[in-house]
Amino acid sequence: MITTRARGLANLHAGVTTLCVGVFFWVYAEFIMRYVPFVRLSREVNLLPYFLCMVGGMALSARALSRLAARFHLLDLGDAARAAAWQVALMALLTFTMMFATLDRSISRLFLGSFLVWCWLGLAVLNARLPHALARLVFRRGHRLPTVFVGRVASFARLNDWIAHKEPLGIFSVGLLCDDLAPGGAEALPAPWLGRVADLPRVIGERDVGQVILLELPPTDAEARRVIEVCHDQGCRLLIHNTLAERYTHPLVPTVEDGRHFYTLQEEPLEDPLNRLVKRAYDLAIALPVVLVLLPPLCVGVWLMQRVQAPGPLFHVRERRGQQGETFRMLKFRSMFEVPAGATAAAVEAMQARPEDARIFPLGRFLRRRSLDEFPQFWNVLVGDMSIVGPRPYMPLLDEEFRQQTRGYRTRHLVKPGITGLAQSLGYRGEILEQEMLRRRVHWDVHYITHWSIWLDLQITVRTLGQVVRPPPTAY
Repeated sequence: MITTRARGLANLHAGVTTLCVGVFFWVYAEFIMRYVPFVRLSREVNLLPYFLCMVGGMALSARALSRLAARFHLLDLGDAARAAAWQVALMALLTFTMMFATLDRSISRLFLGSFLVWCWLGLAVLNARLPHALARLVFRRGHRLPTVFVGRVASFARLNDWIAHKEPLGIFSVGLLCDDLAPGGAEALPAPWLGRVADLPRVIGERDVGQVILLELPPTDAEARRVIEVCHDQGCRLLIHNTLAERYTHPLVPTVEDGRHFYTLQEEPLEDPLNRLVKRAYDLAIALPVVLVLLPPLCVGVWLMQRVQAPGPLFHVRERRGQQGETFRMLKFRSMFEVPAGATAAAVEAMQARPEDARIFPLGRFLRRRSLDEFPQFWNVLVGDMSIVGPRPYMPLLDEEFRQQTRGYRTRHLVKPGITGLAQSLGYRGEILEQEMLRRRVHWDVHYITHWSIWLDLQITVRTLGQVVRPPPTAY
């Protein structure tokens, strides 16, 4: 019920904003033709195809915006601006694709560009303000949903923020039914105490309740059946809050397999073969030109400087753990003085690099700070051991140490490791000095795995390129 209301509000918002963009297109075109002579836009130009592209872009963006439906009425200006940027990007993609495909030279590029800029500004404001206004209009008196909460006081307190966020959708709290209220505790509740759980049939009838929310899974099957039967007999909607994640101390994701309902620990978008194909195509589109064009002259330049500052092999080749924990040989430009093979070599290798590390020669310091020492890993991407974007791989010795220190660390091995990752693009680079630093890196690595999209890969790649130009303080 709540999800349906939120999705309907998002769809209504999409329809209204599409209408606004369509009307604004013709109004803006008329304004330009009448009052802005330096923009070459005549009445002989056929504007209908471009109008359809603008409306089509808005229609395509509606599906993406529907993913925000649960909190669409709560967007702040930043989220609203990002949503507007996505809407305008799709409009621009359709518009300029059509323009170049038809070789149309009659349309003013200045008109189209300025229109898209104004659209972004207008849509940012509409995305931030319109959903709340529509919610007040649509879910006013007659469409409000009186809701009773059933369960423990502590469970009600944990959902208090969620309840407040649903009020714009017409969901308002009638009160709480619970059996564990301490004497005098009713005054401290954020909602009226209506009685015990056994009083549910009476409260539904007296208060004209439209929805019952169980705050946790019932402790017994008999109690669950009793609540379901009461709601069914009274024609009252029932929503049961899933508390399995609290019981098992880990978020659970519902999934349906051949009609059977299961829970899993995380979403895995890259288990979709099409998504894997898209990611591999992205990897090859970047790695192939780099390996063929940029890597050879870079190898020559680095080799010459190594001859002067730190003679030894060009590459630093060491084992790393990759997808499913399998080891592979990862390439880097050598940035440290060569360590003679022996019993101490492994210990030196396991030491994390630090600021002013004496093992790093001058050119190596420059390569590391600009991430240029990672360029040979494009070869690892080309042969399929790594990806452009993914969790950064660690040497087996550190990998095992980190696994023991951080819960969920091995989840990183569900996908290929990357030359860069979400954690690195957010500034989490350099030596890991404390467990909290490791925990944050693992958190963002797992977030990447569960929220992967090609757009996320693009964002991470762009941020990483920015760090090559302006390295963060943690890069050394």
